[in-house]
Amino acid sequence: MKEKIQKIRNNKILKIISNIIYTILFISVVLMLVIVIMQRTSNNEIAFGGYRIFVVATESMVPKYQVGDVLLAKEVNPEELKVGDDIVYNGKEGSFKGKIVTHQIVAINKEEENFRITTKGLANTAEDPEITQEQIIGKVIYKIKLLSIFQKAASNNYIFFFIIFVPIALITFRQMRNAIYSEEDEEEDNNDKEDDNKN
Repeated sequence: MKEKIQKIRNNKILKIISNIIYTILFISVVLMLVIVIMQRTSNNEIAFGGYRIFVVATESMVPKYQVGDVLLAKEVNPEELKVGDDIVYNGKEGSFKGKIVTHQIVAINKEEENFRITTKGLANTAEDPEITQEQIIGKVIYKIKLLSIFQKAASNNYIFFFIIFVPIALITFRQMRNAIYSEEDEEEDNNDKEDDNKN
């Protein structure tokens, strides 16, 4: 029986599969924690190398973006923007005041060094109030599909706890198991040495 257990432990394929699963679980937990912590504590004020992560909160950009989608936005020079780009900006007027908005550019007016930009949600009938370049946070460059799945799952408390705590439990179990196996291996080595000394 011990020999079978030892063979299972020493099986390279099983070790590789175990390490792959462990790595995927670990990365998944870390990504989930990062997105949740960033969104709930930073209010999108933290930028890494000019990049920020945003979560779609309304259906104004359906069908392009769904509620819960995670978007990566990059700080850009207003000169680089063009009609059709999706941007994230700080709303300052009407119902947009105090909100972070992700809409598509429908018009750009430049007066010397000043830009006046008009945006609109794809699902909206009316255009947004005109904004200036100072309000622009960044241009949407990518929808992060994996984080979008995690974010949507996190909106359900039961699924959130399942996604977070089950992998943590599995990772903890793996670490404990490895520690126990290491102790057993040390004991076996010590016993073998004792037997050799007796002989």
